[in-house]
Amino acid sequence: MDSNGSRDERRRQTFPDRDTTGRAKAVKPSGFSQRVEPSPALQKEVSKATGDAGVWERVFQRDNLLRALVRVERNGGAPGVDGMTVEQLRPYLKRHWPEIRVALDAETYQPKPVLRREIPKSGGGVRLLGIPTVIDRLIQQALAQVLTPLFEPGFSDSSYGFRPGRKAHDAVRKAQEHINEGYGWVVDIDLEKFFDRVNHDKLMARVARVMKDRRVLKLIRKYLESGVMVNGVKVEMREGTPQGGPLSPLLANIMLDDLDKELEKRGHRFVRYADDCNIYVKSRRAGERLLAGVGRFLERKLGLRVNAKKSGVDRPQKRKFLSFSFYWRQGRALIRVADEAKDRCWERLRRLTRRTRSDGLEEVIRTINEYTKGWIDYFRLVDTDWAFRELDRWLRRRLRQMLWKRWKRGRTRYERLLELGVPTELAVLGAGGTSPWRMAATPVVNMALSNAYWEREGLTNITERYRRLRETLRTAGCGPACPVV
Repeated sequence: MDSNGSRDERRRQTFPDRDTTGRAKAVKPSGFSQRVEPSPALQKEVSKATGDAGVWERVFQRDNLLRALVRVERNGGAPGVDGMTVEQLRPYLKRHWPEIRVALDAETYQPKPVLRREIPKSGGGVRLLGIPTVIDRLIQQALAQVLTPLFEPGFSDSSYGFRPGRKAHDAVRKAQEHINEGYGWVVDIDLEKFFDRVNHDKLMARVARVMKDRRVLKLIRKYLESGVMVNGVKVEMREGTPQGGPLSPLLANIMLDDLDKELEKRGHRFVRYADDCNIYVKSRRAGERLLAGVGRFLERKLGLRVNAKKSGVDRPQKRKFLSFSFYWRQGRALIRVADEAKDRCWERLRRLTRRTRSDGLEEVIRTINEYTKGWIDYFRLVDTDWAFRELDRWLRRRLRQMLWKRWKRGRTRYERLLELGVPTELAVLGAGGTSPWRMAATPVVNMALSNAYWEREGLTNITERYRRLRETLRTAGCGPACPVV
């Protein structure tokens, strides 16, 4: 990089704790940033979007509530603290919605605490989820449907998480684009317990920049402060926005929009999906400066902390983003399945094909197909089929091992092999042995339980499904940029 390019790169790494001369800037008193108003252009855009009707009235219009009800029913999910299921919601509303609406209009409605659930994380630890009651899910969904169009125009083009018309694949493609433009180092930022540490005052100040309806603001704060139910005991919430409610993703994007705007102002190439943010730079040194600057910005401006153990600066192929990673071929970055994602898949299939499982083969194959189809559909973006071919071979061996073990006695194995077309002299060899895993790899058992056998039994061919989906991507307009290597 030439000297001018180096100076430009250093300039982009500067964060707002210093001015352009390098002198330390005065830090504004706590709470000052919460009084920032939107730009006149944004105010005009929002005003045009809302029209003369108040946001509160639009939230609780019949059409909006019906759309929210259909969405909640379609999403399903577990009951909240009151035990009401999604199936019970519609009949309950027919009897009790008028009184709920009266309480909402009188501002006396009080959301119930969310039910705490701990979900194990692949890298260790747990993710804390909060399950609202189905009634509160309906109201939150109605709020989200009206508020999202108000905030969407102001969000960054580099933000992809939980936004209409955007998905994880778009974020990964954009990351690939940045890498291939010469930004060969990634600043991988992981926020420490983001959803549990959002400051309510800072968040509500940012909501109020765009949405002025006092009743809506008050209701959102009630949801933030509704508390969580842990082992039958209500715990007050002084910070955080629990994952699990329909409103939570929008609030997360509102909170982190300041980070997006700061990165844009500094001219950085970045991709953010919810609280996962990858910033692409041209050198390790620039990335290390940027990581330190982002940490200071998040702590001072938003009251958030960067997880030092999970964040870092490295080559993109050594990090993961949304369970994808990258590899190099002929000077270009291509997409692959991240090692951690592949390991999680193998562990799940290992449980589904354990030798002690008592379900019939039809049920075993059904559960395997149910899982692998979703996995393949998500990872159809990768540019090589080697991970799918490897998984196919391993999975069929696991199933052969399970069946051979189920046959138990040598005589039973011998008879089963004969029924599957194995010659007598070979069936004798396949009936012996003490290691199911070793026998599952022998030519005799492979002959009996061949690929054609598993196809007849209905097992999804992982590699073939991936290739069909890739062909669909290619014919949909991806063209030669979507090779299967």
